[in-house]
Amino acid sequence: MRIRIAAALSAVAATALLLSGCAGAGSPSASPSPSASSSCLLDAKPGKASDAIKVEGEGKDLKVTVPSGADIDKATAVERTVVKKGDGKDVKAGDLVSVRYRIVNAADSAVLDSSSRSSDDQIPVLLDPQQQSLFVAALECKPLGSAVVAAIPGKMFGEGGKSVVVYAEATKKLPTVADGTAVAPVEGMPTVKLAKDGAPEITIPKTDPPTETKISVLKQGDGATVASGDYVIVQYRGVTWADGKEFDSSWKRGTPAQFQTTGVVTGFKKALEGQKVGSQVLAVIPPAEGYGAQAQSGIPANSTLVFVIDILGTVPSAAPAQ
Repeated sequence: MRIRIAAALSAVAATALLLSGCAGAGSPSASPSPSASSSCLLDAKPGKASDAIKVEGEGKDLKVTVPSGADIDKATAVERTVVKKGDGKDVKAGDLVSVRYRIVNAADSAVLDSSSRSSDDQIPVLLDPQQQSLFVAALECKPLGSAVVAAIPGKMFGEGGKSVVVYAEATKKLPTVADGTAVAPVEGMPTVKLAKDGAPEITIPKTDPPTETKISVLKQGDGATVASGDYVIVQYRGVTWADGKEFDSSWKRGTPAQFQTTGVVTGFKKALEGQKVGSQVLAVIPPAEGYGAQAQSGIPANSTLVFVIDILGTVPSAAPAQ
């Protein structure tokens, strides 16, 4: 589930593309690499193209216009101009932030995607250093609260790519652990103890595993509700019931994960959909709603799986461009 800065965009929800790893035409000739003088992955600089972009209005009425003379197609690299400098700490790769944005076609300023699909005109975005997405290019190494425009030439999207402009404003940093209200544990379920950083330690009871998927809420959040097909941002740890051995963990990788609810096993999907952002969920998934008789990396065939999932953000999978 990866997408890099050179993933193709279309008029369908660009955020979905950025989060899902869906690729269109072409792949990059080269990926951005950290600057020798900083920890920035790209640290794009201003240029004639990005300086020419006009930003008018605010909130859901904000409009991004690309003048005909901007010549973004002729730019040799991503250009980034600060429209408004914020006063927070610098945003960095790995951060989870709330973002107000517009993504427009450089040729005609048509909106390809917009955070205005959300009721508060903001979308949670994970600046995944492994993805090097458009939002990493736009927001990294600028103070929280800054508004920027990034001009991205079509050549960055591979052969036949179309130039785009990204307006983005990181409004606040979001928690990377579930911050909901603690709920009493359910008897008979695995027990969970949290480390100081929020990483869960899971202890399996000395009983036979359930034959149906069992889900309990350990923390009750009060954020947006995850709908079917949403792209979710989560922290999670998975172990097998048989021996409590870990087979996967976002905590071990050092950054939350992001994927679509319809792209995971049935039991994991059930654990996500209908839950609220800020919740921590414990799920016990029998083979029938896990990987069945098919062995996976680190998971023997016919394994019952146990997950602890912190739900950090959710993005609708499809919405008309605003």
